[in-house]
Amino acid sequence: MGLLYSEPGSVLNVMSTALNDTVEFYRWTWSIADKRVEDWPLMQSPLPTLSISTLYLLFVWLGPKWMKNREPFQMRLVLILYNFGMVLLNFYIFRELFMGSYNAGYSYVCQSVDYSNNVHEVRIAAALWWYFVSKGVEYLDTVFFILRKKNNQVSFLHVYHHCTMFTLWWIGIKWVAGGQAFFGAQLNSFIHVIMYSYYALSALGPWIQKYLWWKRYLTMLQLIQFHVTIGHTALSLWNDCPFPKWMHWALIVYAISFIFLFLNFYVRTYNVPRKSKTGKTAVNGISANGVNKSEKQLVIENGKKQKNGKAKGE
Repeated sequence: MGLLYSEPGSVLNVMSTALNDTVEFYRWTWSIADKRVEDWPLMQSPLPTLSISTLYLLFVWLGPKWMKNREPFQMRLVLILYNFGMVLLNFYIFRELFMGSYNAGYSYVCQSVDYSNNVHEVRIAAALWWYFVSKGVEYLDTVFFILRKKNNQVSFLHVYHHCTMFTLWWIGIKWVAGGQAFFGAQLNSFIHVIMYSYYALSALGPWIQKYLWWKRYLTMLQLIQFHVTIGHTALSLWNDCPFPKWMHWALIVYAISFIFLFLNFYVRTYNVPRKSKTGKTAVNGISANGVNKSEKQLVIENGKKQKNGKAKGE
């Protein structure tokens, strides 16, 4: 019957004890946080990161409603600059992580976090911070989709991937800005160099469409990435690597969720023939922060028709 028949004072004591334990745990977690990053932008508190992610989710919900009776924005130049910018940012992160870990003598099998101010360790921590920031910048992927009224691209996978990466990596930077954390960020930034290169090229226009036959292989690369991540993390657990075990297990579960979601996306996108409104199977359509259809088709944008694959104002 438990607390229902307990004295009011005892119930209050239980609640007080639980509250005190929670506060003590909170203070303890902050006491073991990485002192090197505590004064870096966004790292003093989780509130800015949580606020940005909340605003992102609100835009995902309200953005399509706001755009419902508006014409889609023409953003070709913006997309070209943004996607090429993301290529450079991810290449910088990859290079810094690779060179920093190489110079620090990192092991790809097991590497504990060194919280010292060693120049190579600080370089790795800074690169990981930029990686975290890049995940916030990637929220613009969704913003551009919604402003261009491509709401079909804003799937559960898309929102889940973007929102959780930025939010969860705050934890990584706050407590483990180095060690084993370098591997996943290094691998992911390399994949994103290729991915945003594709997006940037597709944004150049339909004339380059015939050279972008490799879109499906981007998804394959991402799936390989998740399997490699699980293998690397499992190996770390097997070797009893001095890195937070709960983070290892959480990463494995997280990667598995992505495998299921990306496999579902791959099957629906590439293994199931999609048909156009005329009933014919659509072929070689490009939709990745770029433009759709071939040069010979009409493009309808902002309510007006233009030939040769160009919309008004582009």
